[in-house]
Amino acid sequence: MAACTSGSPGAQVKPGGRSFTVAAAGDVLIHPELVEQAAKDAEKTGEGQAGLDFGPLMAGVKPVISKADLAICHMETPVGTPKGPFEGYPEFLVPPQILTTLKDVGYDTCSTASNHTYDHGLKAVKRTLDAMDKVGLGHTGSARTPQEAEQINIRDVNGVKVAHLSFSWESFLNPTPEKERWAFNRMSTDEIKKAEARARKKGAEVVILSVHWGLEHYNEPSLPQLELAERLTKETGIDLVIGHHSHVVQPIQKLNGKWVAYSLGNQVARHSSPTGLTEEGAIGWFEFRETADGWDVDARYRTTLVDIPPEVEAGDKAPEGAVEEHRVVDVQQVLDSPGDLSDDRLARYRLADDRTRGFLHNRGAPRGDGLEQLSLGK
Repeated sequence: MAACTSGSPGAQVKPGGRSFTVAAAGDVLIHPELVEQAAKDAEKTGEGQAGLDFGPLMAGVKPVISKADLAICHMETPVGTPKGPFEGYPEFLVPPQILTTLKDVGYDTCSTASNHTYDHGLKAVKRTLDAMDKVGLGHTGSARTPQEAEQINIRDVNGVKVAHLSFSWESFLNPTPEKERWAFNRMSTDEIKKAEARARKKGAEVVILSVHWGLEHYNEPSLPQLELAERLTKETGIDLVIGHHSHVVQPIQKLNGKWVAYSLGNQVARHSSPTGLTEEGAIGWFEFRETADGWDVDARYRTTLVDIPPEVEAGDKAPEGAVEEHRVVDVQQVLDSPGDLSDDRLARYRLADDRTRGFLHNRGAPRGDGLEQLSLGK
């Protein structure tokens, strides 16, 4: 079934029709500072594995993520073994303990195709997917064998068969050898069409596509992004496109009757040179309702922010009221219940809220298409 334009003529919800919600967030990128935070938190909580607990870092988004019928993350990097060694940019190898936390906060499945998928070769690809299987996280975009590369991730969501696909451009730093080109899905309109056809043949009623594309640190989609989005929404039956890679928020737009989230920013990251924008992200929230002709989809969002403690010289104290730990924050929840937070902290959350709204709306989504902030009370 193809997506039906929300609010379009004839787009009437089917009596007794099925419905489900999808939450999708930005890149999960575990930099070394976040590993250090997980070690500090494990000392306090006594939980986690092998001295690392990512639970406190991610707890702020659990009320949103766990509320969705289907929650999709983007696991950008391969994982190592629980005790390390770990590596940051440019060839990531991160603790597998983050996968346990992603599952605990409510994620059901993750896209794994990115320019970092092959940072440590096929062995790390296999280790990552094995670890995801172990904790019960679905995955799509990379594969351990040529046979697995042909499989489609289809999940039953409230009685609806939903397929999740994942494609990416390839890293120029670590290109996959020709004999292992099946190890992850490279960006190609033709290959995406073939994957959608396989999904439909296997009974998928809704197809969601995650794409790793665009330019880093640009809040506007690039021309190739716009051109590919046009082709995908016009030439395929894909129902929803979720973008990653820029590490900053880009617009959510309805194009040819289908929602495209060009980039949801970072769900969690700690770049070596934080820009302010790289800490801001969005959880996209999409409500699918069955109609006589397909699916009517409404889009909402929830702003997130990664709190980063200020850097201070040894022996010095951070300013009173400053951030003390790395934490992923649900911005609206904090603004609704600020408690005794300092004026400076609240100003930072308001900036994130205002700026994210502006970037998300920058290609006209509010004008008749209904993109709004998600209220957890609804």
